[in-house]
Amino acid sequence: MIDIEPERQNEPIHEQLLSDAAAQLRMALGSMSSVLSQIIPPEARDADPRLDAHAALLYQSYYKMLRIVNNMTAAAELASERPLPLRNDDFVSLCRAVCQCTEGLAQMQGISLRFESDKDEHIIAVNAGGVERLLLNLLSNAMKFTPRGGSILVRVQEAGEWVELTVADTGCGISEELLPTLFDRYRHTGRMDPPVHGLGLGLPICHRIMAGHEGEIFAASAPGEGTAVTARFPNRRSIIAHLSDIQFQYHGGLNPTLLELCDAVPSEAFCVKYMD
Repeated sequence: MIDIEPERQNEPIHEQLLSDAAAQLRMALGSMSSVLSQIIPPEARDADPRLDAHAALLYQSYYKMLRIVNNMTAAAELASERPLPLRNDDFVSLCRAVCQCTEGLAQMQGISLRFESDKDEHIIAVNAGGVERLLLNLLSNAMKFTPRGGSILVRVQEAGEWVELTVADTGCGISEELLPTLFDRYRHTGRMDPPVHGLGLGLPICHRIMAGHEGEIFAASAPGEGTAVTARFPNRRSIIAHLSDIQFQYHGGLNPTLLELCDAVPSEAFCVKYMD
């Protein structure tokens, strides 16, 4: 008789299939990465710009596939309200570091990225990996829908019992009827994100991250007027000392910033000089 763990007895079969398929695909992608680095070594790319450009396309495709696999793995957690493991960290430094890593990629798209905060530092209880992934997802969306010459502002500010992280862009905006279900992949039938950009799970994953922080996330937008997404984190510290933390996603030693932004940046970002 097969003993099924209680928490998996009611797990929808499609979620289990997604998880199993993701595991198989991750193994195949690991083999691909190893072979790519051997047949197209960095020194050969340095010596041949045309080869480097072709290799960049391959690596961008590889990153896109791995990002989809990560989102497939995360899909099984979307309905969960379980808290994430939190520890005290400097929220301002976390967000500033992500923006510093992303600024050059935004410039490749002709977009200016600016970070501002009302404090130099602010310690609260957060899941650092979750915060980084949430902000990268929001930046990815902003970069996809902001034309050249546009701008993105990332702002951190204290707001009473909350600490707010806002990503505001000057992009195409979102129609009012889509806003109520923007963070719910399964009720959002009028998806704004074209299929070429992935599974449409980025914003639902952001919602899951905020649920794990006991926070909230919402968007304000109008067609032609840009979009501002605000994530509110509880303005409190943890009294529990965590000796370790879980990694919120798998990036296999790859550049985590490029991994989250891979479908929002040009293939040039995967040239060897940027990937060292």
